[in-house]
Amino acid sequence: MMMVRFVYALIFGFVALNCLQVFEESNAQRLPQDEGEHEQKLHLYWPTRMKICVGIARGLAYLHEESRLKIVHRDIKATNVLLDKDLNAKISDFGLAKLDEEENTHISTRIAGTIGYMAPEYAMRGYLTDKADVYSFGVVALEIVSGKSNTKYRPKEEFVYLLDWAYVLQEQGNLLELVDPSLGSKYSPEEAMRMLSLALLCTNPSPTLRPTMSSVVSMLEGKIPIQAPIIRGSESNQDVRFKAFELLSQDSQTLVSSAYSQESMKQRHKSEDGPWVDSSISLPSGDDYSSSSKLI
Repeated sequence: MMMVRFVYALIFGFVALNCLQVFEESNAQRLPQDEGEHEQKLHLYWPTRMKICVGIARGLAYLHEESRLKIVHRDIKATNVLLDKDLNAKISDFGLAKLDEEENTHISTRIAGTIGYMAPEYAMRGYLTDKADVYSFGVVALEIVSGKSNTKYRPKEEFVYLLDWAYVLQEQGNLLELVDPSLGSKYSPEEAMRMLSLALLCTNPSPTLRPTMSSVVSMLEGKIPIQAPIIRGSESNQDVRFKAFELLSQDSQTLVSSAYSQESMKQRHKSEDGPWVDSSISLPSGDDYSSSSKLI
């Protein structure tokens, strides 16, 4: 299994009811990646996958809606989710996070994050709101159900991402084909369909059509019905992601930071919803396992 080992390191994580928990980082496990990874990984049973997904959603809901300072993470992905010894999910690596003390709908800012997890409006225009994290969560939820990496799994040559294939299966009415085959029949088709439908809802190309993270938590817990994802042709969805990819990368590197580095790009627009102003931001290194990681 992938382990994070930092001598004498302690990390803090918010858990249920916003209690503060302290535990040794050497006991934290990175969320397993796809089957192509060389590291041995945990076998995650279906209830554990549900637990992890709900845990990530609760953490993001806290950051967006409950914390005094509203925070957008900007780099939600599987390798930035740690699991403690009880397999509780902890969001890590806030090196790209944005903080807000004012009432802003969005900011325009330089782009930094991970290709394949970035919302198209942020990747293409630097338009940042909390809905960018919602999009990234949707991608991670899809990976949790399928056991595959969004950026590494290509069932057919014409599909760049696992997400593209998910839209095709949705249109065909075969969405459950995405469920990790290693689970066999030991999963709830109803819960799997709920998670997959929610993943597609969260990754809608339009940020206004994505739910808030508090709504995501309620949907995952079955407290409110999941809105039917708006089905759009897979071609148009791929076009949006291809344009974002072309703007972000001149090569095949995963971690990117665009030329939007001018401070003039940080113009804020007032409104009632309130996302994000700059905090101190450090670009990620090639090593996902930064010793400066902090957890929610």
